[in-house]
Amino acid sequence: MFTKIPLDRWVESIISWFNTNFAFLFDFFSSIISGIVGGFTFLFHAFPAIVVIVVLTLLAYYFGKWRLALFTVLGLLLILNLGYWESTMDTLALVLTSALISIVLGLPLGIWCARNRSVRSTLTPMLDFMQTMPAFVYLIPAVTFFGLGVVPGVIASVIFSIPPTIRLTNLGILQVPADLVEAADAFGSTPAQKLFKVQFPLALPTILAGINQTIMLSLSMVVIASMIGAQGVGADVYRAVTQLKTGQGFEAGLAVVVLAILLDRLTQSVIGKKRKGKKSFTLKKPLVIAAVAAFCIVAIFIGIGKKSPVSTSTFVGDQVAYSIVGIDPGSGLMNASEKALKAYNLTSWKLIEGSSTAMTIALDRAYKEGKPIIVTGWTPHWMFSKYDLKYLEDPKKVFGGDEEIHTIVRLRLKTDQPSAYQFLDKFQWTPADMEKVMANIQDGQKPEESAAQWVETNPDKVNAWISGIPKVEAKKLKLAYVAWDSEIASTNVVKYVLESKLGYQVDMLQVEAGPMWAGIASGDADAMVAAWLPTTHKEYYEKFKGKFEDLGPNLVGTKLGLVVPKYMTITSIEDLVKK
Repeated sequence: MFTKIPLDRWVESIISWFNTNFAFLFDFFSSIISGIVGGFTFLFHAFPAIVVIVVLTLLAYYFGKWRLALFTVLGLLLILNLGYWESTMDTLALVLTSALISIVLGLPLGIWCARNRSVRSTLTPMLDFMQTMPAFVYLIPAVTFFGLGVVPGVIASVIFSIPPTIRLTNLGILQVPADLVEAADAFGSTPAQKLFKVQFPLALPTILAGINQTIMLSLSMVVIASMIGAQGVGADVYRAVTQLKTGQGFEAGLAVVVLAILLDRLTQSVIGKKRKGKKSFTLKKPLVIAAVAAFCIVAIFIGIGKKSPVSTSTFVGDQVAYSIVGIDPGSGLMNASEKALKAYNLTSWKLIEGSSTAMTIALDRAYKEGKPIIVTGWTPHWMFSKYDLKYLEDPKKVFGGDEEIHTIVRLRLKTDQPSAYQFLDKFQWTPADMEKVMANIQDGQKPEESAAQWVETNPDKVNAWISGIPKVEAKKLKLAYVAWDSEIASTNVVKYVLESKLGYQVDMLQVEAGPMWAGIASGDADAMVAAWLPTTHKEYYEKFKGKFEDLGPNLVGTKLGLVVPKYMTITSIEDLVKK
């Protein structure tokens, strides 16, 4: 066996170095991007929805005639009726910002590629990498550099969506007939005249097709961006998925579809007019360019002006911008946190939705810089061993007492898979056991390796689980779990014991909380060791009651609440109330 190249650690070291040495640059870019997004958002929210619908309908009629105008008015009125108008406008602001940045960067790079073979040879593999790398991967460094919110969502969208603009700008210019280029040279045109008077106008339909694809790819990122705190209709879709609310998911998805069709048909209509040689703008190009430039400059200055300086206030709310960093929308912890905000009358505070990964990245960044931060937390979790943290006291007991993690199995598992059933019924360990596995995973060990190591070093406990249980021959079993660090640890331990000690072939199904419970209830999955009760998964427990069997707790002593670094002086949720 060859020694594994520590590529993951190299990448983490590079990202850490950039974050340490170029933080000022990332803050500057963050101000610019948030300013542009804020400018678009203000523009769309400054006028009544009906006014915006009328303007967009007239625009659609101008470019695409009555069919597109009819679709525009009906589609936008439907979005307004369903209650997704504000979310859709937030999404449109994010998409237009991503598209604008992609165009500003992509057009010059595409022109450069067309004029320089070496640049084209260098950029082509980079564009291949950007288009084929899973979009989720971009979220991690984006959050590390820019924090949670819309800015990392825009950055990830730009990286994912800019290649078509570059590629098709390059292609369009290269496809300009050589005899026309030679004629321009023969008449003594300068390189700039040849580019802007001959090549660029003839390549414009192809370039606009690239811009169209960039806009569509930016829109495809809205749901993914919602995982790191970017608001909009994507967050509504993500929330519906995690909570198994099919109707709401369809409504939010329909809003995305309407927006996608509208943007696609508008840009396609512009392309069509260009191909037919018709003028698509009655205003002169310099005026259009000047208007766009003026909007961007004003938006940038607004964003920089709004960027709050380091607070000198002693009140924690001012120090953290009245924000609590949360995890997956719809989770029991988030629901409990929402109830806590209401119970303690924290009306000026906002709970940022995202994911557990985004939360820990935000915590890591703040902790290293010694900045105040409030996050939603639970134990057992590796962050308590890596950082010096504390729970805020909850005098009103909104988060309830200690939680338990239960083992839930499908109906008839006892008769279908008796050996697995007996083991799952006996499986029980402690928070300290789980934290050992989680800590090793966090230090870079693979989950299956960490689980195997723990099992082999704790033979007494494992033997108690499997004592008297007959082995089987390669019977298949499906374990469902959510991608929380605690559940990754416990499910891998259970899988290793089932396979190495009892002879099963185990498939692990990583899903969100709602689908995990639905899978057990429908029999698509056999078991899970990831049911947080009585608070976190209370809604799913009651929804599917009678369609599963609860084998009781496999771990006790867990806890939920709001968590802060110990260097912060606050001790209670009541300290978040400004007096």
